[in-house]
Amino acid sequence: MTDIQTPLSLTIRRPDDWHVHLRDGDMLAAVVPHTANSFARAIVMPNLVPPLTTRAAVAAYRDRIRAAVPKGVSFEPLMTAYLTDAITPDEIAAGFAEKIWVAAKLYPAKATTNSDFGVTSINGIMPVLERMADIGMPLLVHGEVTDQHVDIFDRESMFIDTVLALLCDRLPDLKIVFEHVTTADAVAFVKSHPQNVAATITAHHLHINRNAMFQGGIRPHFYCLPVAKREIHRLALRDAATSGDPRFFLGTDSAPHLARDKESACGCAGLFTAPSALAAYLQVFEEEGALDRFEGFASLHGPAFYGLPINVQKVTLARVSDGQAERVAAEIVARDQHIVPFWAGQALPWRIVEPATLPA
Repeated sequence: MTDIQTPLSLTIRRPDDWHVHLRDGDMLAAVVPHTANSFARAIVMPNLVPPLTTRAAVAAYRDRIRAAVPKGVSFEPLMTAYLTDAITPDEIAAGFAEKIWVAAKLYPAKATTNSDFGVTSINGIMPVLERMADIGMPLLVHGEVTDQHVDIFDRESMFIDTVLALLCDRLPDLKIVFEHVTTADAVAFVKSHPQNVAATITAHHLHINRNAMFQGGIRPHFYCLPVAKREIHRLALRDAATSGDPRFFLGTDSAPHLARDKESACGCAGLFTAPSALAAYLQVFEEEGALDRFEGFASLHGPAFYGLPINVQKVTLARVSDGQAERVAAEIVARDQHIVPFWAGQALPWRIVEPATLPA
């Protein structure tokens, strides 16, 4: 039940999404407007096929994203480079200096969707990471080990112990974003480190625990990587997100797949949360009695970590009664194919109102 003190609306600086998948082709055209309508900027993941490992490929992809933004909507994609065993320090540094990409993404090989070309050994890319530390370029980490003998629910905590802790010790000045954290272990790790280690938190990991995948049968539209964990971990994430700690900020990890690919015999990992992510995040902050900290998490902490200005525009979200709430669309169409969004058919208690622009 809503507390009587809950305001009817909340106005904040326009948020950014610090982790999103926009895909390409028809899928790109279908999903970009949903991110652009909520967020001013977004860190775009480079795990296309083939992966984006060169300045030319990333710049071309950025152009395709910009072309998909609806007219009249202000949105800037912030690009990333895909780290491989073969990528060179000079290529990474040149792309950063030319402002083609703002960060580099570390995928352990075969950890998640389109990560087959990822890094097989941290030691092998140490010269790249050392150069990144020298130039202040952030490293974005998918934090899971890929050893099939490690339980899937333990792969994040194992990554902390065997990879991330050692990396932080070896390169203490490297800026690291531990992306889409899912465990209390990850929260504790970030809190135990200085301001150069941060984490993004998704809306879906704040809303569901691992039971969601198995309620009444296998629920493929709740399957993502990293997978949702036990309730104790969900609660730790909610505490971190709403704490006001600037090392935690918004990153949806919105990752669309066609419904047929999610519902197949070997379904794809990823949840398409972009259409309603902002309202879903705000619902969590309301439930936790932390509405006064939402702007920090959504709009301020991320720019501060990346050294970027906060957005000039503001956005207002209004609270709606149960009877007036708009339901999340049951599906999004990408040409003649369908994408099922997270919270499909559900009514969320907040919705975005037309943003108001502040004077420059």
